[in-house]
Amino acid sequence: MSTEDTGPAKRTVAGAFDVRNVIAALIGFYGIVLVVVGLVDNGEQALRKTDGVNANLWAGIALAVVAAGFALWTRLRPIVVEEKEAEKL
Repeated sequence: MSTEDTGPAKRTVAGAFDVRNVIAALIGFYGIVLVVVGLVDNGEQALRKTDGVNANLWAGIALAVVAAGFALWTRLRPIVVEEKEAEKL
């Protein structure tokens, strides 16, 4: 077996295995849940707890924006992984 480099390595994008995609999906899911809860459960008692601010709605919108930022970051700056082909025995 030789340890010499036989040529350029194959370059691929991390894609679904990029941790930023996982973070964006989780934060986005929680954001959507909070937006739905903020729209459905915004009774007088819930608004009284937060001094008249619909905290679930605003927190959900903020989480959705952060998730969109992570997704955009993944698209604009993808992680490139170099794969070396296994040597044939």
